Amino acid sequence: QVQLVESGGGLVQAGGSLRLSCTAQGTRFRFRDMAWYRQAPGKQRERVATVSVWSTTDYADSVKGRFTISRNDAKNTVDLQMNSLQPEDTAVYFCNYTDALQSGANWGQGTQVTVSS
Repeated sequence: QVQLVESGGGLVQAGGSLRLSCTAQGTRFRFRDMAWYRQAPGKQRERVATVSVWSTTDYADSVKGRFTISRNDAKNTVDLQMNSLQPEDTAVYFCNYTDALQSGANWGQGTQVTVSS
């Protein structure tokens, strides 16, 4: 069974940075397009960044220019570097396949990011 494990969240002041990391047990990422998602209280889960198997990246407008997604297939990790964090970035962050919202994929516990003003 696939188990996704996210880490690196925490409490940071506005303008600060965090680096999230994701790894998996029971699967390898190397043949899949991967993404980071977030879910704020009372809101739907949204996809914020994607990285293809060729390391092509794409971002939601709300994080473009501030977040950077990357992958290391040798280590089986997908990272999200988050800079210039704002209070509206406060959410639980998850990693998963790019089609996870539609496919009913399993989700990990996520990692909490809290940005204070």
